[in-house]
Amino acid sequence: MTDRTGLLAKGVEDLMLEEQIHAGVDQVELEEFTRILATGGDEFLGTVYTDAEREHCGGRLERLAARFAAKEAATKALGTGLRGIGPREIEVESEANGRPRLRLHGRAHDRAQALGITSVSVSLTHTQTAAVAFVVALAPLANTNDS
Repeated sequence: MTDRTGLLAKGVEDLMLEEQIHAGVDQVELEEFTRILATGGDEFLGTVYTDAEREHCGGRLERLAARFAAKEAATKALGTGLRGIGPREIEVESEANGRPRLRLHGRAHDRAQALGITSVSVSLTHTQTAAVAFVVALAPLANTNDS
């Protein structure tokens, strides 16, 4: 949405000035993820996924991989990577219509609060070879606490 001078069209600049966007994206190659699952087995699944996530995925590789990508993408949006935030502290739930949403627990929740994050969205997709997740979190622009 730009005018001919390349400036933002009227109205859009207000949106961009009111909220800070925290974003993260991650891609998981299914072939590599298959090897990780074969090596780590139930121990890996129990370390990374909540019981509800495991039940929802039903062992389906692409669902597990997409949720793993979502956890990685969320930690990037939070500005930490997986340092200090365990994968089970970021839970991917599914609404009745199938739309994914994130529930943050423990240190992930604390980090989101420290950043002033008021809203988080996640999008998941996969092909025959990869799963991708994109996370967007919004915080009021006035909150510049990056601790």
